Amino acid sequence: MTAGVKPLAGWRVLVPRGGKWGDGVAAELRGFGALPVIAPMINFASSGDGPALESALRELQDGAFDWLVITSATTVDVLMSQRVVIPDTTKIAAVGETTGAALSLAGYRVDYVPEADNSARGLVKEWPRSEISGRVLVPQSDIAEPTLVSGLAALGLDARFVAAYRTVGVPVAQNIREDVASGRIRAILVTSGSVARQIAGQLAPIPDETVVACIGPRTAYDARAAGLNVHAIAENRTATSLVEALVEYATHPTDSAPEA
Repeated sequence: MTAGVKPLAGWRVLVPRGGKWGDGVAAELRGFGALPVIAPMINFASSGDGPALESALRELQDGAFDWLVITSATTVDVLMSQRVVIPDTTKIAAVGETTGAALSLAGYRVDYVPEADNSARGLVKEWPRSEISGRVLVPQSDIAEPTLVSGLAALGLDARFVAAYRTVGVPVAQNIREDVASGRIRAILVTSGSVARQIAGQLAPIPDETVVACIGPRTAYDARAAGLNVHAIAENRTATSLVEALVEYATHPTDSAPEA
């Protein structure tokens, strides 16, 4: 690479999420010379079972749960929109630092965040062994895998899932599809399994030279399961780590995809 040239200079990078997250990632990409293309591919809608969610949140506020486990900033938004007040007797766990930060910004405390693996599996694996009894509420997307609830149940906890919101696909514009097909989009960021499935469904076949970067091993697994060829995997489930993984690949490209 020529001295003084930024590692992603001229790269058009598809950012599949909008809002503050998308804007933040776009800013980081520009810092490395990239040209971010924000094209949200998923959105979130109200839970399909409103009464069940209302009942669970009412029980939560009444102190019926020993733990509340939060897996995404979207769930934090649901708590805020419902003006949920979490009693002091209920501890709060966040699946990762990003979710923990969202809770803190919303005025909620955070009692536990896994240190080594910011994922549902990591949370279960690192769950405090002194806290393996009691009731746990797990509000998640309607399409969330049962990994977290079943893992907590296996530890001996009475874990209850409730759909906090629905994840829905968002069709991308025709020009985005054309830019991906022609190779004008040099890289695509994959932020979740649901995003991976939207990318595969809306944009495949993706040119072999297009770099696919995933936010963590679990997302890389889901991306491969959706038929995507993965080139770069972020070590942590953070926006900064995802951009760094893409920069590392651009600086030191490899002929084979990394192991998830």
